[in-house]
Amino acid sequence: QVQLVESGGGLVQAGGSLRLSCVASGRTFSSYAMGWFRQAPGKERDIVAGITRSGDTTHYADSVKGRFTISRDNAKNTVYLQMNSLKPEDTAVYFCAADPSFAAVRLNLVDQMNYWGKGTLVTVSA
Repeated sequence: QVQLVESGGGLVQAGGSLRLSCVASGRTFSSYAMGWFRQAPGKERDIVAGITRSGDTTHYADSVKGRFTISRDNAKNTVYLQMNSLKPEDTAVYFCAADPSFAAVRLNLVDQMNYWGKGTLVTVSA
């Protein structure tokens, strides 16, 4: 079992920044590709960013390219999402997820993800 706990969400004005963290406990963190997903009210959960087990390859949704950066520290069992130039349309609950397959993360195969955190709310005001 892997437990994932997100933190770092909050209320920020448009143009501002937030850094989300997701700490994993349980089985070996470095065995999993990691993804950040988000779900806005009334919408489906979608991939925001993904990172391979080693951190050498990343993937971003087109809507966040150039603004968000995903990274991981395997020694700290933590994956991060640095979010800059935030827009009101970024408002959502942000979830981290773990899966052995980076392809599954990159392809937004939500139903395939092995583990999920409970999410952290990000609200961007205009």
